[in-house]
Amino acid sequence: MLSGGPNIILPEVILVGYRNGFFPMGEPTTGRVLWHRPDPRAIIPLDGVNIPRSLRQTLRKAPYRITINACFREVIEACADREDTWIAEDVIDAYTELHEMGVAHSMEAWAGDELVGGLYGVAIGGAFFGESMFTRQRDASKVTFAHLAHRLNQRGFRLLDTQYINDFTASLGAVEIPDAVYQTMLATALAIPAQFV
Repeated sequence: MLSGGPNIILPEVILVGYRNGFFPMGEPTTGRVLWHRPDPRAIIPLDGVNIPRSLRQTLRKAPYRITINACFREVIEACADREDTWIAEDVIDAYTELHEMGVAHSMEAWAGDELVGGLYGVAIGGAFFGESMFTRQRDASKVTFAHLAHRLNQRGFRLLDTQYINDFTASLGAVEIPDAVYQTMLATALAIPAQFV
């Protein structure tokens, strides 16, 4: 973990970080940005995504309309809207700039005209770095994730990086791998000319 200086959250610096296995997170109490490169690293193998039976049933009912990049800043702000968040205001601004550069993307779940869930991340080559998700209605974030996994597989992505593992990502198929293995997978994925949109 490395602490950041005043310019550490520049969008161009974030991209260099991702390409070298690092990602930024703000400290919940101070908002100070730190760089992380965990070992082991959590990923969700794209050929091993776990879609539980109950979620498959929900997907068949199609309760939500899914969009891509419809309201990126609203999604990241919703992800940050919790008591303890690592998504500091500087992080929101930097990732919004990355979105305007065509690198950061959001997927949204809608119930009518209401935004009820979503996620965002960064796509470089054939690697997608999942950052955060939120939900306001039952299974909205899980439905959005299922659509993300399908899109990444459909478009030839090789790596879905979830950074750290938790109970939620583990339920979706996340596993931990050594940093050395991750770095090899990352290099392979970055060389693939995949396009998220």
